[in-house]
Amino acid sequence: MRYLTILGATGSIGKNTLAVVDRFPDQFCVKALTAKNNIARLAEQIKQFSPELSVVYTEKDANLLKELLPSDNRTEIMFGEDGYRAAAVHQDVDTVVSAVVGAAGLLPTLAAISAGKHIALANKETLVMAGDIVMQRAREKNISILPVDSEHSAIFQCLAGNRKKDLKKILLTASGGPFFNLPADQFEFITPENALAHPTWEMGKKISIDSATLMNKGLEVIEAKHLFDVSHQKIEVVIHPQSIIHSMVAYIDGSVIAQLGTPDMKGAIACALSWPERLPLDLPLPDFAGIGSLTFDTPDMIKFPCLAYAFSACETGGTMPCVLNAANEVAVAAFLNKYIGFVQIPEVIDHTMGRHNVVTTPEIEEIVLADKWARKTAGKWIDCFREKGGV
Repeated sequence: MRYLTILGATGSIGKNTLAVVDRFPDQFCVKALTAKNNIARLAEQIKQFSPELSVVYTEKDANLLKELLPSDNRTEIMFGEDGYRAAAVHQDVDTVVSAVVGAAGLLPTLAAISAGKHIALANKETLVMAGDIVMQRAREKNISILPVDSEHSAIFQCLAGNRKKDLKKILLTASGGPFFNLPADQFEFITPENALAHPTWEMGKKISIDSATLMNKGLEVIEAKHLFDVSHQKIEVVIHPQSIIHSMVAYIDGSVIAQLGTPDMKGAIACALSWPERLPLDLPLPDFAGIGSLTFDTPDMIKFPCLAYAFSACETGGTMPCVLNAANEVAVAAFLNKYIGFVQIPEVIDHTMGRHNVVTTPEIEEIVLADKWARKTAGKWIDCFREKGGV
């Protein structure tokens, strides 16, 4: 039996994790659930799984959650940073599923590592912002960090049983998002509604926009660098619209090993939670005859500069990946609120990165400061853009 905390229980990863737990109640028990603002869904999850602890963002939401629960509810309700930390370090938990979106996942995940919890990692920003520190602390605590992202889960599986010194290249696949074939001169007309319509995966709003700009793949490049301890020069992005091959690993003898499956996050989640065992999920196998062909392409980093910025930040290292991530989060939020257009997202990121003085070997405190600086700098650019009569 594995005892779980799920950070970000009401999002896409959180819901799919609970679907796996529900399918295998003899193998998993939920001890703590956290969410930010989907209080109604969290209340239903508490009723179904009866965790010992549940955490929300504000005291107001905590009070609302209590109102939605039956009078005999035994789940402790907390809120704020102290609550998220309590969930991450819960004494009865052995595995923490880190599924919070964005920079907010960093500190709770670090707290879980310090408490000796194994990590099922869906929050790529944790490694983007502080990959060196996170992986070093995991090694010191002798705990595992297993990836939940389908691409990194695929790489993990393709590396299993092989010698690291035989690795030649990681081939990170990307669907290309909804605009891969759209002419660049049409990007200025893209609306949030257009960008949220991902052709393959069902994701939250922020990740859907990142997929449309290819920033999501850029963040995954940085995540892969730290997860698998490789140079960014050994990571290549390959566009694969069918999303059947989740990623590949090439070896020095010319062999390429690929992990394939239907686009369903439950497979990667179950792998992270049960490894080295495999759970009988009964997910459908790809209909290869029906698919007919699998196609591949090279990403256009001029058309999609966010991917190029991510490779650049990865090469620079230090606090630059943190700044990249923070600027992107601010820009995506502004786009979703229709304060800026789609083409301004990379402009915000480029402006912010260009003004950052990199700390090459930062401590956590310096990373937190860099994150705050980048958000402020990106916000000022957006405010100036709007004052000049932008979107």
